[in-house]
Amino acid sequence: PAGTARVLARADADVLALVELSERSTPVYARELAATHPHHAVLGGVGLWSRHRLTAVAEVEIMPWTRALRATADTPEGPVAVYAAHLASVRVSGAGFTTARRNEAARKLAAALRAEAAPRVVVLGDFNGTYQDAALAPVTSQFRSAQREAGKGFGFTYPAVFPVVRIDDVLVRGVTPLASWTLPATGSDHRPVAARLRF
Repeated sequence: PAGTARVLARADADVLALVELSERSTPVYARELAATHPHHAVLGGVGLWSRHRLTAVAEVEIMPWTRALRATADTPEGPVAVYAAHLASVRVSGAGFTTARRNEAARKLAAALRAEAAPRVVVLGDFNGTYQDAALAPVTSQFRSAQREAGKGFGFTYPAVFPVVRIDDVLVRGVTPLASWTLPATGSDHRPVAARLRF
């Protein structure tokens, strides 16, 4: 976590989203990011770290345990609704790929996003599926992908050692993507993604 935090801090982002947080890793991120991102909110295994004050922090119920949260980032350009989401993984079983849990999580996230009243919304997530995945259409039909609109290169994120697919993304509504790219590999099996946005 300490090394990952240093990579993320060097990205110079206003807001960071982290998933698969644990009781051991969360305090490390809080300590390592305190100087650059003094505001943070963690619910279950997902968290946001921000240069700007975070308010209205709430769980987004997409699974039986907490895998998504919503907060308002009070930026100098005004409030922005920010979501951190981690959809269920696609698993391989004797019956083939099992996607039902991921697909149900996507539908629940989509319902929360449809109900979102804020005019500017950013969703930072590990979607365990690509933007073109039909099962994610309830979410992606409402949002633009920063990578698809302004990305550099393929933007592949998984697996980190030799990325061949992009399952992590920055999705926006009411915000203009200016650039999107992947960050250097960390200890994670995913590459982090970044985007520059204009409000």
